[in-house]
Amino acid sequence: MAGPRAVVLPSGVEVTALGQGTWGMGENPGRRAAEVSALRTGLDLGMTLVDTAEMYGDGAAEEVVAEAVAGRRDEVFLVSKVLPSHADARGVAEACRASLRRLRTDRIDLYLLHWRGAVPLEETVEAFESLEREGAIRCWGVSNLDVDDLADLPPGASPQTDQVLYNLSRRGPEHSLLPRCRELSIPVMAYSPVEQGRLVGHPALRDVAAAHGATPAQIALAWILRHEDVIAIPKASSRAHVEENRTALDVVLTADDLAMLDRAFPPPEGKGPLEML
Repeated sequence: MAGPRAVVLPSGVEVTALGQGTWGMGENPGRRAAEVSALRTGLDLGMTLVDTAEMYGDGAAEEVVAEAVAGRRDEVFLVSKVLPSHADARGVAEACRASLRRLRTDRIDLYLLHWRGAVPLEETVEAFESLEREGAIRCWGVSNLDVDDLADLPPGASPQTDQVLYNLSRRGPEHSLLPRCRELSIPVMAYSPVEQGRLVGHPALRDVAAAHGATPAQIALAWILRHEDVIAIPKASSRAHVEENRTALDVVLTADDLAMLDRAFPPPEGKGPLEML
């Protein structure tokens, strides 16, 4: 099994194309040990980008991540997110400090604005850049921002990613957002790449999976990962699920596979609002 493919951020930093999400983790104490074990398994398999947020479980997901990466922090590219309600100058600094405490680390590798709110983007970016100078974060990016929102970032701003909802059933970003991010050399980070598991029962995915000796979830991930500039961050709460996700990197979809999936999940015909979960 080859090592996970890398995606290069605008800063030149390389991150794994297949990371790990944590949305929903930390909400049930009875699942904590399994969640920690799953994240550690992912690290063992090279899935070293771990995405979390202050919103997830009101910080509990960050605490799960802290336990999972204990003693291995330097292996991990750690991503967290600040809520738009905390996105003013003072709020960003306070939220970042709180996340650092929960994550039990001295820096966040990539800090994202979770979605756009009422605070001017210029103020948020200035706060991010201040945290960069302090060393509290290595770089920053955005999440759930569409083309027009990216255009509103201040001149000279250097987001490292735009994390958006993107999967076979949510192909809207392909119309204009993915092309614009490519023009800006900003990789997209796809959250809910298997639509929180809802895609796995689709007949087309099952048919393609059967042809490859794979699972429908692996096909959904392979479809995302065929893009060289898209990072997928599926969540898995068991070791077996993590291992299943990792094997998606070894699936190579054919032109016929892609045509079948296009028929089942048609690409967008026009610009629509950016979807969120």
